[in-house]
Amino acid sequence: MKKIGLLYGMEKSFPEAVLNYINDIGSGKVVAEFVKIGPCCYDSIAEYDVIFDLVSNEVPFYRSLLKHFAINNVKIVNNPFFSSEDDEFLHNSLAKLNSFPVPKTVILPSKEHPYGTCSETFQNLIYPIDWNKIFDYIGFPAIIKPNFNTPMQSSFKIYNINEFFAAFDNTGNNSMVLQECIDYDNYFRCFTIGKKHTKITDYNPTKPHHLRYTSNSFELSEELKNKMFEYSINVSTLFDFDFNTMEFAIKGNQLYIIDFLNQAPSCQKAFLKKEVFDWLVEKTSKMLIEKTKQRKQKFNYFFSV
Repeated sequence: MKKIGLLYGMEKSFPEAVLNYINDIGSGKVVAEFVKIGPCCYDSIAEYDVIFDLVSNEVPFYRSLLKHFAINNVKIVNNPFFSSEDDEFLHNSLAKLNSFPVPKTVILPSKEHPYGTCSETFQNLIYPIDWNKIFDYIGFPAIIKPNFNTPMQSSFKIYNINEFFAAFDNTGNNSMVLQECIDYDNYFRCFTIGKKHTKITDYNPTKPHHLRYTSNSFELSEELKNKMFEYSINVSTLFDFDFNTMEFAIKGNQLYIIDFLNQAPSCQKAFLKKEVFDWLVEKTSKMLIEKTKQRKQKFNYFFSV
């Protein structure tokens, strides 16, 4: 019998629904359960064929264990070795290489020295920084946000040079990016499952979490819909994400990718439309079951993007 393990955090309604769906349709050949793990030695073997990970981005202990299980031929959704999913600047660099539409973006040296470093560590850094050159390139208004971790943490919309430095002075030793602000007309989040199924939802990132999945009257053209489908699938494939969300801003008839990868988006039943929640549960469950049928093969340590 094949076994699927679910690893989750504070949000329970979605993983519980996926677990119940898998057990309902598994016909005794596939079973799902919540993962229980503790300290492990290096020769520990997981009892699962597939692990669905919704929380290791917040728990380094889990992430290390999932990497260990992956090299021992457990299929992890999503690939735990792509820790670069938090690298905002990398996302935009790859986007430009692949002709994806993204806002202009500049990576900035941290305001304070990273832990364990000093001025002598930065002898290769051009200093003083030519801030005016950066501001001329990005323009105002702009967004300053962390290059790593959750973008909405310590993110600021700024309208002039004084506001930039007021925000930048409070970023500590975090690596930050300065990004062109897209004053969008409409905003959408796309769920992509198994690198082939995509669901477009209305989304407002400025509202409280329980109000972000909103309904609006904007009708997407077939051209914009097809572009969202294409970009969602291509980006998820590029980073080996079988469960992902992307966020898109639309200004006029121009589409911009704002957020590339999110392995643990908010999927609470109370927040989503029933039709969207049910679609997510069905597509995710069937994708995980399909992963248990794939032939195990020796883990590939080498990645290219």
